Amino acid sequence: MKINQQDPELAKFYQAELQRQRHTLEMIPSENFVSEAVLEALGGVGTNKYSEGYPGARYYGGNQYIDQIENLARDRAKQLFGVDHVNVQPYSGSPANQAAIFSVAKPGEKIIGMSLLFGGHLTHGWKINFSGVYYNAVQYQTGPDGILNYDELEKIVKAEKPKVLFCGATAYPRLFDYKRIAKIVHSVGGYFIADIAHECGLMAARVIPTPVGHADIITTTTHKSLRGPRGAMIMCNGKPAHPLKPLAEDENPRENLPTLIDRAVFPGLQGGPHNHTTTAIAVALGEALKPEFKIYAQQILNNAHALAGSLMSEGLVLATGGTDNHLMIIDLTNLGIGGKVAENALEEVGITANKNTIPFDKRKPYDPSGVRLGTPALTTRGFKEDEMKTIGQLIAKTLKNTKNETVKEEIKKSVLAMTDKYPLYPNLRYV
Repeated sequence: MKINQQDPELAKFYQAELQRQRHTLEMIPSENFVSEAVLEALGGVGTNKYSEGYPGARYYGGNQYIDQIENLARDRAKQLFGVDHVNVQPYSGSPANQAAIFSVAKPGEKIIGMSLLFGGHLTHGWKINFSGVYYNAVQYQTGPDGILNYDELEKIVKAEKPKVLFCGATAYPRLFDYKRIAKIVHSVGGYFIADIAHECGLMAARVIPTPVGHADIITTTTHKSLRGPRGAMIMCNGKPAHPLKPLAEDENPRENLPTLIDRAVFPGLQGGPHNHTTTAIAVALGEALKPEFKIYAQQILNNAHALAGSLMSEGLVLATGGTDNHLMIIDLTNLGIGGKVAENALEEVGITANKNTIPFDKRKPYDPSGVRLGTPALTTRGFKEDEMKTIGQLIAKTLKNTKNETVKEEIKKSVLAMTDKYPLYPNLRYV
């Protein structure tokens, strides 16, 4: 029975959401559109099976095919990223980061990560998050130009001597020097965890540098630029022992990260994995191994550069003066509006973005001075540089006319014309 027959009220809401996605320019950099194959996997029979443990070491019977699916996902991820070991069971990015810390640090030990207000993530030590509550968390920040100063970071690390250093961000438009960061944290005996959730698709395609070979542990979500379902992975090098047996006293933890990570995920923090998500991850990884994915990833970068150039040519100010990756942050200070007003005005014309802090923001986080934009989702739909230039003009016009309903109505018509040019899931319907 289809959802519209079983639950027509819910089907109505889902159809409305589908229409919203079809007829808006999705520019939140952490969002993307999965393939219909990934959608099919997510709604598949894997959701019916319970699979505590790992392939070959389950607590439940009947997992012979689930084992093959999980092994396929792990093998594809290892091939794609060039690592020895991958755990595909974390439910999402935040639990993956929790497991990564849990694998190498005891509660109360010191961790360090980029401040949320400067582009970092909640799980890198923010004071109200588990990472800032159960661990002794120190935060680092960018310089006045919005760019990370590695000399300053080195001073902080040498003074604090953290057990774990997190590198990675949700709103940092520049690349990280992973080799330099590894040297800094390893000089004090700490572990380097690289959270690549945002850029993982770009790294998988090798269009930007990867932390593989530098970071001890790598965490990532599987949506965003990788264009998969909402799951996560933890990666590292080394050969795992039995995931459910403790290390011997004479074994070096740094040489046994695969075992420590697997034990931290299960039984440390989770029960059975979501097998339908694992299946969809395998599908997405298979797609990312194809040559056309590299073309897609490069187009994300090309589109970001074109969009940034267009916005700046319209007189808008970008944090750090541009972008090296898939995202950018507009500094709204010179426009005299806050991020909440900007986000709402853009949504009214059919452009979905999100309010965001800028470095050394003088406004409160719930109504900050910036708005964040990204190009992965529009690139998936087929948009290229010329359209991004036009979109930059539409965004600038919207932000300069937030109270002009006539102008916003004209912009909305332009947005609808652009989205109609690139149909999304044309054969999908819920009512």
